[in-house]
Amino acid sequence: MSASRRYQDVACELRQLICKRGMKTGERLMSERQISDEIGVSRSLVREALIRLEIEGLVEVRKGSGIYLSTSPDQAAPPLRDDIGPFELLQARQLLESNIAAFAAEMVTKNDIIRMREALEVERHGIETSDPDYSGDEMFHRLIAEATQNSVLVDMVQELWRKREQSPMWARLHERIFNADYRRSWLDDHRNILSALQSKDPQAARQAMWQHLENVRETLMELSDVEDPAFDGYLFQPIVQVR
Repeated sequence: MSASRRYQDVACELRQLICKRGMKTGERLMSERQISDEIGVSRSLVREALIRLEIEGLVEVRKGSGIYLSTSPDQAAPPLRDDIGPFELLQARQLLESNIAAFAAEMVTKNDIIRMREALEVERHGIETSDPDYSGDEMFHRLIAEATQNSVLVDMVQELWRKREQSPMWARLHERIFNADYRRSWLDDHRNILSALQSKDPQAARQAMWQHLENVRETLMELSDVEDPAFDGYLFQPIVQVR
C-alpha cells in the first residue's frame, strides 16, 4: 500500500488492538498520543485512521473529551471505499494551484479579472448571508485555471474539487467546524491573489496562492482538533515551498 493510504493500515491495527484488549461499547480509547506510542506510528496517522473508523461507526469522537467505542468491531460497518484525506488533498492543491496561479499571472486577460471579481462577490454574499454554499470559492479557483488558457490545467483543478465534494472524510472534517469566521480570512486571501494577478506578477501570485492554501490547512487543523479543544493535520504535514 502506498504511503498516502497508510492510515488504512493503522485503522486495521486499531481494530485489532480494540479486540485484543476486549474493549466494551462506550469505553474511552487511549489518547491519540498513547495510541501512537502503542502502535509505533505518528500521531497524524492515528488521527487519519480514527476519522475513518468514525465514519465506519466503530468509534465516536467527542470534541474536547476523546474517542469512544461505539460498537464492537464485528458489528461495525465494513471498511469504506478508498478515500483521500483532506490534508493530502490540500497538499496536492497547494503544489498544483500555486504554479497555476503563477502561469495565470502571465496569461490573464481583463475579462478574466472581471469574472474573478464577480466570483469574489458571490463568495462575499455567501459569507454575509451565512450560506454554506462554497460555489464562489470554487468558481474563483477554477477561473484562475481558466486564465492560463490551458484546458488540461482546468480539468485538473476541477478534478481536485470533485474529489473534495465526494470525500466522506472531508465532509466529516467540516461537521466538526462550527466557527465560520475563517471564511472571511480566506476571502481576504483571494483578494490578495487577485491583486497579484492584476499586477501580472507571477511570483506574487504563486506565493499568494501558496499562502492561502497553507492558511486553509492551518485553520482546518486548529478548528477540528478533538483533544485540544480546538484536529491537527491528518496524514500530511506542511511542506516548505522551494523558491
